[in-house]
Amino acid sequence: MAERTTRAHVLTARDVPLGGPRAMTVRRTLPQRARTLIGAWCFADHYGPDVVADTGGMDVAPHPHTGLQTVSWLFAGEIEHRDSLGNHALVRPGELNLMTGGHGISHSEVSTAGTTVLHGVQLWVALPGEHRHTPADFRHHAPDTVRVAGAEIRVFLGSLAGDTSPVTTFTPLLGAELLLAPRAVVTLDIAPDFEHGLLVDQGEVRMSGTPLRPTELGYLGPGHGTLTLTNETDAPARTVLLGGTPFEERIVMWWNFIGRTHEDIARARDDWMTGDRFGVVKGYDGDPLPAPELPNVPLKPRGRVR
Repeated sequence: MAERTTRAHVLTARDVPLGGPRAMTVRRTLPQRARTLIGAWCFADHYGPDVVADTGGMDVAPHPHTGLQTVSWLFAGEIEHRDSLGNHALVRPGELNLMTGGHGISHSEVSTAGTTVLHGVQLWVALPGEHRHTPADFRHHAPDTVRVAGAEIRVFLGSLAGDTSPVTTFTPLLGAELLLAPRAVVTLDIAPDFEHGLLVDQGEVRMSGTPLRPTELGYLGPGHGTLTLTNETDAPARTVLLGGTPFEERIVMWWNFIGRTHEDIARARDDWMTGDRFGVVKGYDGDPLPAPELPNVPLKPRGRVR
């Protein structure tokens, strides 16, 4: 089948330190000035493969979240998750850990002692206004591998290739890992009311005719019933496909918080520094992360780029 002529828009990543004084470097493709959201996906960090003996691995002290969900997905390594609900879980390759911040939660993330290579993505989902103060929650799901001609697919949120994740979302979403065979051309049915983003982890892939290199994210707007992906190399290519209906609300995203106004963010910051809204993470060896100072100018809401 011929590839569609509509070309994807290419978003490039920037390097960002993650996690305070013991920071590891991640590659961030969302948000950026060119695009704030893909569906309700509002944040995408991509890291590794990092040799832990060289980098020190991941050690993110307890920190808060509100107004969003965090999606952890690994390709290699293992991360220990602890949160203020009392959950103590391991993030492993091919298994989804989804944490709902809602009104407020805090958690820590530390790569395990047995991890030699750390490699994966950390994603955020903005909660719609009617659900942004929902009670905090935590879910784990290990999706089956779906095999189609030229690809292996793990659907961790939403539906693709005949498989549907049982994990509930607050807006229509898609999240899936796709491993493309060497030189494969794969055409998938997709929801035409979704916009989609394809993050390339390894290999060189064409998304509806647009070439994407590792760490780049290709964006395709609504109005497409199929998506054609082409692996341009003689080795397997790995990608993460994100999608969702356009998120029309304007949001303020600052540090680990999502709100609708500057005042929402200021209140969440004060609650983290002085209150009990976000609870306590037990079992982490160290102090929680302090919140940075707010900027001197009011934070302004940003919406979907059309």
